[in-house]
Amino acid sequence: MKKLLFLLLTFPCFISLAAAPDFTKGETKPKFSNHDWNLGPTGARGWIYSNKMETSEARQIYITKVVAGSPSSKVLEIGDVILGVEGKNFSYDPRVELGKAITRAEAKDAKLSMIRWRSGKTETIEIQLKVLGSYSSTAPFNCPKSQKIFEKGCETLAKNMLMGDKGKRSNWITKSFNALALLASDKKEYLPIVKETIKEASIFASTTHGSTSSWYYGPVNIMLAEYIMATGDKSVLPVLEKVTMKIINGQSQVGSWGHKFVGESKRISGYGMMNAPGVPLTISLILAKGAGVNNPKLDEAINKSTNLLRFYVGKGSIPYGDHHPWIQTHDDNGKNGTAAVMFNLLNDQQAAKYFSSMSVASHGAERETGHTGNFFNMLWAMPGVAVSGPQATGAWMEEFAWYYDLARQWDGSYIHQGPPQEKTDSYKQWDATGLYLLAYAQSMGKIYLAGKKKNVVKAISSTEAKSLIEDGRYWSPRLRAEAYKKFSESKIFEGLSSWSPVVRERSAMELARRKINVTDKLIAMLKSNDLNSRIGACQALAKIGAKSSEAIPDLTSALKAEDLWLQVKAAEALAAMGKSAISTAPIMLKMLANKHRVDDPRSMLQRYLCFALFNRRGGLLAKSVEGIDKNELFEAVKAGLRNDDGRARGALSSVYSTLSFEELKPLLPAIHQAIIVPAPSGIMFANEIRDAGLALFAKHHVSEGLELSADYVRNMKKHGSQKRILTVLKLIESYGVHARRVIPSLKETAEYFEKYEEGFPKKLSIGKAADVRKSIEKIMSLTNKPDLIKVKL
Repeated sequence: MKKLLFLLLTFPCFISLAAAPDFTKGETKPKFSNHDWNLGPTGARGWIYSNKMETSEARQIYITKVVAGSPSSKVLEIGDVILGVEGKNFSYDPRVELGKAITRAEAKDAKLSMIRWRSGKTETIEIQLKVLGSYSSTAPFNCPKSQKIFEKGCETLAKNMLMGDKGKRSNWITKSFNALALLASDKKEYLPIVKETIKEASIFASTTHGSTSSWYYGPVNIMLAEYIMATGDKSVLPVLEKVTMKIINGQSQVGSWGHKFVGESKRISGYGMMNAPGVPLTISLILAKGAGVNNPKLDEAINKSTNLLRFYVGKGSIPYGDHHPWIQTHDDNGKNGTAAVMFNLLNDQQAAKYFSSMSVASHGAERETGHTGNFFNMLWAMPGVAVSGPQATGAWMEEFAWYYDLARQWDGSYIHQGPPQEKTDSYKQWDATGLYLLAYAQSMGKIYLAGKKKNVVKAISSTEAKSLIEDGRYWSPRLRAEAYKKFSESKIFEGLSSWSPVVRERSAMELARRKINVTDKLIAMLKSNDLNSRIGACQALAKIGAKSSEAIPDLTSALKAEDLWLQVKAAEALAAMGKSAISTAPIMLKMLANKHRVDDPRSMLQRYLCFALFNRRGGLLAKSVEGIDKNELFEAVKAGLRNDDGRARGALSSVYSTLSFEELKPLLPAIHQAIIVPAPSGIMFANEIRDAGLALFAKHHVSEGLELSADYVRNMKKHGSQKRILTVLKLIESYGVHARRVIPSLKETAEYFEKYEEGFPKKLSIGKAADVRKSIEKIMSLTNKPDLIKVKL
């Protein structure tokens, strides 16, 4: 489990092969390619060629494993090649075609017909599966097949949990969801097994965990709370309270969590905000409250987190961290599905409906993606879809049931499949049984993660469900949104008015690619009464840029609209216009300087205005502030330097180079403060403005910069510090003989790196210590004595 941090931070390795090997001609599987697939309940596994996260170019399946005693044991061998199913060669994607063939076979006589090649001979074979029936039109609701799959899966899961993990990679994520699946069955015979996991969890609660603790605490706390509410066993409440308070105390001051919990500073370390563990942690707090935890801090923690996450409603998927809304796909690591469940528990109809709709629209290639793998995208898929009702789940399963049937092993259990790539992902061999069984348990209503609470969202119709499914089509990791090239212009404009930020963005990209003059139509959309149309027009204009400068007056009107996201998108479009939109900069500066809006507690509008105005890549004022009223500029910069977001603050560093030092003097106190007090959010980028401030102070020999730089050497973000420390030491050295006054501090820092620094590779810490000592020697040899300047604070 200690290796999980590394695994979670490692992006999947996308290796592209030149072409699919033809095994019937003696070609072989590449040695570096180790990703094979479970081939449904056949008992076999097979390797399938993939190219940039797709298996659509493959036409063969190379058998890599056959389980003794399984349905395939007498008809398949390692080295066999499957060329097709149901009398036809594979024609578009062997995984999908085989998955659908399994679904059809189980609905009839369970005879799975395959075309097998072995040692130069091709023949049709038949594998006898078990008859399960068809999925209902509302599966897993009112669906006998789903019930059979769930019951068989629980039976196998219970046996496996009693016997141990049997070589599967186990951790508190898989343990918790496996126990939850058994709890969802409401069968008394499984309760002792669940109780044993609960007993282990009490030991977990009393243990200090490492850098990935936040990933484990959410699932564990959910399990504890669900157990209490399902069984009424209050003896577990003290453990639940203990874990809940650890989560609350580990929350950052802005309501987020990272890979690990915060310390006394209440700031997240390392990569900063991590929403993948953060949303389940919030669900666990909500459930803990329902299970009987009573603490004033609990409501505060829930509100802080949900206020943060609710911002993404209507704007995109909940992103990796404190980033822009994710608009490449309709879900990102399952966070939208998790949010749908969370907001449903909170009776927030608008947010629950939006995130559930995004979940329904995420299927196929979209659902198979995910940072470091797709485990969480699969885990939270059906719980999120189910918030929209039985017609939504049925339509989604009609689209994606092949994946579920392909993943199911012959004994009813599941091992994580991963995305279609040559290398296996970070979750290889994770026991995914609980993950899939919770999907089939949605109709049972025995636990809150499986439908116990009545949905606050009105169940959508089959027509609405099919429409959402349609919104998620026409995208793939390899080709992206190239399918949009085939769309008519009218369909592209229809997409610009979509409820879906993803469809709007894909439509905007395609419209810009066509390089046709549609400015008049986009201006008409800006004047529409439909908010989505106005936002979509802004997205398109931002892609087209200066060629649509005639839209500037109407974009300026949109900039003054009531809707925050319309304002943001209008600002982004104006920034994309470049110099032709410079006249709108004063309006944005005044908006940036204004106090927080009631509906914008985290000053997100201010954040995006910082980017639109000052971002070095495309900000209206990034290269010059000529003609701009300095007082208005200074007020805006001062406000921006207090923004919660480190990246927003970082954008303002462009001002440090566009103004002379004399002009910057009124801003020096604010610049000084931005160095001392790091941003509480956007941790990955929080050092940018601090680095820029220290460099500015060093360049002009501002006296306060010496102590600030010396302190920064020790307290900068650890990630990458072995390189960044050299830059800061050079800043200190630029002060000449004056730098000698911080030598005592530098000596203490060197000793700290060498003996006491934690959470960083020892070898690198020793290297940093050596660099500090070299810098001390250099400082002792310096003879230059520049005049120092003091900041009037």
